[in-house]
Amino acid sequence: MDINSLIMISLACAAGAISPGPSLIVVIRNTIAGGRKQGVMTAIGHGIGLGLYALIAVMGLASLVLANEKVFTILQLIGAIVLILLSFNMIFHSTLKISNQYTVSGRQGFIEGFMISFLNPKILVFFLAVFSQFINQEITNYNRFIIGFLAGIIDITWYVLVAVALSGTRLIERFKANKRLVDRSIGLALFFLAIILIIRTLKIEIFQGLGVVANG
Repeated sequence: MDINSLIMISLACAAGAISPGPSLIVVIRNTIAGGRKQGVMTAIGHGIGLGLYALIAVMGLASLVLANEKVFTILQLIGAIVLILLSFNMIFHSTLKISNQYTVSGRQGFIEGFMISFLNPKILVFFLAVFSQFINQEITNYNRFIIGFLAGIIDITWYVLVAVALSGTRLIERFKANKRLVDRSIGLALFFLAIILIIRTLKIEIFQGLGVVANG
């Protein structure tokens, strides 16, 4: 694969990583809650999950996942449920423990980051759209692994920069001073986002079901 193609793929992956969404919210929240370490571990977990999806897409296995609409729907619903669980933890946990001590959990950050990305099958759709412009039958497995690795590294780099930049400012201390309000605000944002995802997913399933009935 030529360098121009890798540059174009890198730019597309960077644009996808930079676009705001639940991943960015979780990285910011974990950086506020546990500092730089927890934010960085969240970024690493997210990048690994995303890199796996990129590898699945570039290896041509994506069609096996996307061909089964029920598997795709289940993944979307599980991802939305994870967001709801995170949101409830943010909304209600801070009301139970209001303290100046903040627990740093790299493991928790890593797991949450991984789950947010790997339980979002729309990432797979994004990679299919991007990679379809560059993948052909002549591409080697080595190049496929390079593309998957590159996508994961770009994602990790972006979110690590977010965590490091945020943790290195006075803003993080202001957030910590108002942790209950910040947690509740972020939790509510994630909750409503999850509800929207569930409604959209079920709405699509209902319409598809009606279409099958009509055709039958």
